[in-house]
Amino acid sequence: MSGREGLLLSSGNGPGECRQAVGHLLSWLVAKATQYGVELDVATRDATHGPASAVVILSGARAAELACAVEGTVLWRCQSELRPRHKRKNWFVQIFRTPAATDAVRIDPASVEMQAIRAGGPGGQHQNKTSSAIRARWTSADGQVYAVIVRDTRSQHQNRRLAMERLAALAAAEKAESDATRKGETWMLHGQLQRGEPRWTFEGRQFKVVK
Repeated sequence: MSGREGLLLSSGNGPGECRQAVGHLLSWLVAKATQYGVELDVATRDATHGPASAVVILSGARAAELACAVEGTVLWRCQSELRPRHKRKNWFVQIFRTPAATDAVRIDPASVEMQAIRAGGPGGQHQNKTSSAIRARWTSADGQVYAVIVRDTRSQHQNRRLAMERLAALAAAEKAESDATRKGETWMLHGQLQRGEPRWTFEGRQFKVVK
């Protein structure tokens, strides 16, 4: 059984170090997705020093399990490399679960670049001998680029169909978050982080998990 979950990674109104933390967190989530056997698609809102926020779509049987495991406040303890003399060493970001986007995004299949590639499941297991996996890339009318790699089945035709579905889901989630931000509806998400007991704590430039 397959599922789909949305996450929002936010640096709030934090400084560049918080945006660096979001970038590190995305790399960590990729590794966690591999561990859970879940596919991960990302759309970032880039800024100086790293993403200000990122929309993540998790796809797979354990998508909800992974979303539950990672959501919450994240603390990164690290001496700033942007401001080496700065005394502050605690940088906070947040992982929010997001509701499913209600407005579908229509994508013309002819506008999508698709390439057949050789790829197994997450982490490289069950490597396929044939080029059944699909790398798909689509650019929206406003210039936002979305890309996914689909290797869910051994059928190239089915993976192409799934690629279209996941591109649409990713674009819809990012559009919903963008629209909500413009309306001020996500101000509480981006503007105020819960700086209480963190769900996850990382240390140093290697972004090592300590709890």
